Amino acid sequence: MTAAETTTGAATAAATAADAAADGTARKEQRPRLGGEFGKLWTAATASAIGDGMSLTAAPLLAGRLTDDPRLIGGVTVALTVPYVLFGLPAGVLADRVDLRRAMVRIDFFRAALVALLACCVLFGRGQLPVLYLCLFLIGSCETFFRNAAQVLLPSVLREEALVDGNGRLMAAQTAGSEFLGPLVGAALFGLGAALPFGLDALTFLVSAVLLSRLRTSPAAPDPAAGAAPRPSLLADMATGARWLWNHRLLRSLAGLAAVVNLVSTGGLAVLVVHAHRVLGLGDFGYGVLLACQAAGAVLAAKVAPELARRAGREWALVATAAMLVLGNALIWLVPSAWAVATALALDACAGVTWNVVVVVLRQTVIPTGLQGRVNSVYRLVAWGAMPVGAALAGTVAASAGTPPVYGLGAAVMAAVGVRMLYGVRTRWISGTGAAA
Repeated sequence: MTAAETTTGAATAAATAADAAADGTARKEQRPRLGGEFGKLWTAATASAIGDGMSLTAAPLLAGRLTDDPRLIGGVTVALTVPYVLFGLPAGVLADRVDLRRAMVRIDFFRAALVALLACCVLFGRGQLPVLYLCLFLIGSCETFFRNAAQVLLPSVLREEALVDGNGRLMAAQTAGSEFLGPLVGAALFGLGAALPFGLDALTFLVSAVLLSRLRTSPAAPDPAAGAAPRPSLLADMATGARWLWNHRLLRSLAGLAAVVNLVSTGGLAVLVVHAHRVLGLGDFGYGVLLACQAAGAVLAAKVAPELARRAGREWALVATAAMLVLGNALIWLVPSAWAVATALALDACAGVTWNVVVVVLRQTVIPTGLQGRVNSVYRLVAWGAMPVGAALAGTVAASAGTPPVYGLGAAVMAAVGVRMLYGVRTRWISGTGAAA
């Protein structure tokens, strides 16, 4: 992890302003107000997250009813995440070219129709593995653009000094919805009827679409480099984002680390339903309760992570995420107990929110406004491209050696990442360079 060699005045000023704003929020009287428009975005994201939690809990359970092969069950996660690799770059370019709010509304309507169709297929006995894979692939394709767009859209809803608190609250709500309420409701509804979680998810997409259609955003700052020149091609725009990220050593290093973290985390979640059924002896609802335990860690991290980053520094906050992931994977590997797995999942979620509070805000303040979509898409290609790889590898290992070795390997990999981050603390690879470019 090397610091960037040169800095730009604008980027350094942005990081300094973000740090000063973060320090100011420690005092209640200076905590920024997020406003009604953020409330709409928060409600839309929360409703959609609850629906996602229901569907993403029901999908592995449905796959488990159709097959007992861990590789095919892990294929659910592969189908959902492989679009990040295929469409991540074009999605980022489009995020810099289109009206984000309108595009997100249309995507939500499309996803509502898609999940409703899946619910009908399951209801009438047509919900076989190929249908499930195809639906999740299309949902993942929409999500590739939607998540990128949502992250780019947030700074047009909040002032810069409110981004830390806004990101924290948004992530807490999304995680609580997708990892607590969603799994509990999804597992309970799945026991009543396999189509019910998907049908209710379709309604949450409709709610999100309506709220986003009423969202008012501030106009984007003009890009000083835009001028009157003709718009570059999609390929040229993708190359611009890739070149900017490659030249920014700090974000390039973070993207590589995020890829390793996502490979381990996604692999563990991909075979968790198999582990819950075969090793822990839990039923479908028990699996949903396990997933819901992630919310405890997420909510705790949403309250603690911003303060941790301010007091201990961003480097130590990232070291803490690695330590939590090592401990979580080791617990699942060594202790065949539902309580141990529940604790591990809470630790994993806490690590994920802590990472995002540090890194997402850093990207939002460092990357120039006109390049947010393109650079974020390249970053996500690196970071999220490891997800389907992790799911496929975990399914293969689980099929040949069982699920516990998946988590043992995860603990070893994250220990190596933690050592690398400790070296970063010594070199002050984040705070020492500010927003180095």
